[in-house]
Amino acid sequence: MENKLSRTEEALMVKLWELKKAYLRDLLDAYDEPKPATTTLATLLKRMREKGYVDYTEHGKHREYYPLVKKSQYFSGQLKGMIRHFFNNSPTQFASFFTESTDLTEAELQELKKMIDEQLKSKK
Repeated sequence: MENKLSRTEEALMVKLWELKKAYLRDLLDAYDEPKPATTTLATLLKRMREKGYVDYTEHGKHREYYPLVKKSQYFSGQLKGMIRHFFNNSPTQFASFFTESTDLTEAELQELKKMIDEQLKSKK
């Protein structure tokens, strides 16, 4: 997507992915205290709709919002952008940084190795 979500829009999007479909009240209820103003959420949803991330179905006077973009699709794009901007477009540099800077346990590293091995097999 060409128009990125702001941090507040992204936080709202995460709640919508969790709920799958939601009215404004449901989204407001998903927030911890202090909750954002209803008008703030309405504005965020309007912008997110304009950017192509959400849409809604009208039920009388109420709108039921739903995501147009899958969570995995969104975060894949975010990760690719981060690799492009911070790691010279090198997934290898990113993987090196990730494995060296995140205090992974031996079991977690073994699990990553297993995933990589499976990907290598599927590429043959």
